[in-house]
Amino acid sequence: MHTLIFCYLWFYFLCYSYKLWYNYLRERRKQVKGKCITEPIYEEVNNCHERALVFMHKMPRIWLDYCQFLVSQCKITRSRRTFDRALRALPVTQHPRIWPLYLRFVRNLPLPETAIRVYRRYLKLSPENAEEYIDYLRSVGRLDEAAVRLGAVVNDESFVSKEGKSNYQLWHELCDLISQNPDKVTSLNVGAIIRGGLTRFTDQLGKLWCSLADYYIRSGHFEKARDVYEEAILTVVTVRDFTQVFDSYAQFEESMIAAKMETTAEMGQDEDDDVDLELRLARFEQLIARRPLLLNSVLLRQNPHNVHEWHKRVKLYEGNPRQIINTYTEAVQTVDPMKATGKPHSLWVSFAKFYEENEQLDDARTIFEKATKVSYKQVDDLAAVWCEYGEMELRHENYEQALRILRKATAIPSKKAEYFDASEPVQNRVYKSLKVWSMLADLEESLGTFQSTKAVYDRIIDLRIATPQIIINYAMFLEEHNYFEESFKAYERGIALFRWPNVYDIWNTYLTKFIDRYGGKKLERARDLFEQALDGCPAKFAKTIYLLYAKLEEEYGLARHAMAVYERATQAVETEERHHMFNIYIKRAAEIYGVTYTRAIYQKAIEVLPDEHARDMCQRFADMESKLGEIDRARAIYSYCSQICDPRVTAHFWQTWKEFEIRHGNEDTIREMLRIKRSVQATYNTQVNFMSSQMLKATTSSTGTGTENFTLLAVMRIRMSDLAPGQMGIDDMKMLEQKAQQLAAEAELDKPKPKEKILFVRSDTSRSELAELSKQANPDEIDIDDDDDDDEDQGPDEVQLEQKSVPTAVFGGLKDD
Repeated sequence: MHTLIFCYLWFYFLCYSYKLWYNYLRERRKQVKGKCITEPIYEEVNNCHERALVFMHKMPRIWLDYCQFLVSQCKITRSRRTFDRALRALPVTQHPRIWPLYLRFVRNLPLPETAIRVYRRYLKLSPENAEEYIDYLRSVGRLDEAAVRLGAVVNDESFVSKEGKSNYQLWHELCDLISQNPDKVTSLNVGAIIRGGLTRFTDQLGKLWCSLADYYIRSGHFEKARDVYEEAILTVVTVRDFTQVFDSYAQFEESMIAAKMETTAEMGQDEDDDVDLELRLARFEQLIARRPLLLNSVLLRQNPHNVHEWHKRVKLYEGNPRQIINTYTEAVQTVDPMKATGKPHSLWVSFAKFYEENEQLDDARTIFEKATKVSYKQVDDLAAVWCEYGEMELRHENYEQALRILRKATAIPSKKAEYFDASEPVQNRVYKSLKVWSMLADLEESLGTFQSTKAVYDRIIDLRIATPQIIINYAMFLEEHNYFEESFKAYERGIALFRWPNVYDIWNTYLTKFIDRYGGKKLERARDLFEQALDGCPAKFAKTIYLLYAKLEEEYGLARHAMAVYERATQAVETEERHHMFNIYIKRAAEIYGVTYTRAIYQKAIEVLPDEHARDMCQRFADMESKLGEIDRARAIYSYCSQICDPRVTAHFWQTWKEFEIRHGNEDTIREMLRIKRSVQATYNTQVNFMSSQMLKATTSSTGTGTENFTLLAVMRIRMSDLAPGQMGIDDMKMLEQKAQQLAAEAELDKPKPKEKILFVRSDTSRSELAELSKQANPDEIDIDDDDDDDEDQGPDEVQLEQKSVPTAVFGGLKDD
């Protein structure tokens, strides 16, 4: 009994052993490898698999091996049924292992219907793989179902493409599919689908419109395609979409003409064909001619308040008055002045000028009257309309009408408002527009009376909207009518309105006119005016007024007063103009009082001017003194100026002084000049700023010997330590020593290398120059006797010193040793 139970258990474990069955089946499959599939042994192996599946029907590996084995035998029906048995036998969690093999099997079969049914079952389990099914449908030509499936995917907002495609890309694929295959896709309403895309994807309207038109073209509905194109170019709002649609439209018309010509050439030509061809050519030419107008319509759909585009549209209708009037009417009704891009009043003005050019003045006046009642954003727009209205009347010599219009524009409204108060309409603020008042003033001067013109200018000043030019124009108008005091009062009123620098032109004109009128008759009044003008005058504008003031004093006043004005001017003008002012001061002082009077001026100029201008003044001062015979004074001036003249920068000054000493000096004065030159050069070498610039120049220069470069490098190190002594840990004494070494090194570098032997001191003077000096007569030379020279050559007399013996006690015991 126990043995029977044991055998039964042993048999049970053997039957349900996966490893045994797996290895057994593998060995059986190896036995048939390489044999013909029609041999009976294949069926024996199939039976082995069937017996194994009785016990191993829950093992997916057994099913996979069995299905692959059947597929290799080309048993299509049995393989398909085995796949179905596997899916029924295995749990759903194991189905993903079966489906890839199953789908690969059905895709390789020339039976699309079978594959489609399998895919439909598969998508119920894995709907996210719909793209794979769609690709298969397109590959086998089942485009209708592919379009249906693709439409379902596009409408499913939760769908996520495994290929990384966006919803728009899927939609674009759907549009291409249904538009390019109108005869195969019958289950979908193509027009409704594409028009639905037009509302969803507004940034790709051009492509969608072209797809819809392409659908009708391929369907043979050419008139519907043309209607779609017309609708598209009249609704798109971007230039890119318009370009896509228009190019496609033009290509369509060209292809229609080409097709008609080919048909006519093949079938023969008759009268109806000629008419049809002419009609198509005319349609194509009209389309090309309409392109600028259609493009303008696109830009206006983008921004209907674009004034510039409305003007362009009017030009496109040139030669068609009715369309121009309609365009202007549409423009002024569409453009909102508060949102306008450009100047909205120009539309009204151009509209009125169009009627004026066609000699319809009454219509033009009607347009202008309507334009003056529009709520513009800025007052200048309304002011421009009034001015254009007045100019139109002037062009037609309706002078009274022009005056009446501008007086109406400047009339004070019942409710006053500030010019920049945006809360008030522009009609209540235009009475403060200077543009309208200026034109009214010009008309009053030309057409009105003196009193009316004067009232207009007074009104402008009372409203405090006048500009300096208005004040000057008012004063000139009064002067032309010989109201000189009234013109001066106008200047005074303008001066009270403005401050510097705006009042400069008024003061300049006022003072010039006053001097021309009265000259020296009212000198005290003129002086008082100049003092008022100079009170608070900025330095930038002081020069002109001071020169005018000085000219007044020279011609009608006292010379000393003129000199005082010039002296004040040298202090009041800008620093950049002081040098020029001193030149004028010196010139006028020399002409009035003589050159000796200018000495004090030169001295003051040298004190206050910057170094670059002070050098020029010193040289001119010294030249003047030398011409006057004051050689010592000139030499003293040169000596003073030398302290601000670095020999390496201002070589011209030192050459000038050298030439001066050659003409007027002697050997001692030249020595003194050269000594001063070396002293000044040493002084400039110790200045850190100049040293740093020289160091930079030395390092960037590519010339020089190796020794010089080494010396400069040492100097650079010393200077760097001077710039940061605390960081280098060097005390003050050591710094002084380093500076001394540095000065010695620079003196050695700067030492000139004369071609001839130097006679005295280190200088740039050669023997030839000194020989030339000796030939020139110097009236100030001191006569030195030759005896003294002989004594100097003999040397000092020798002095006999008395010798005395040293006492022995001083040496002590050392003496004995």
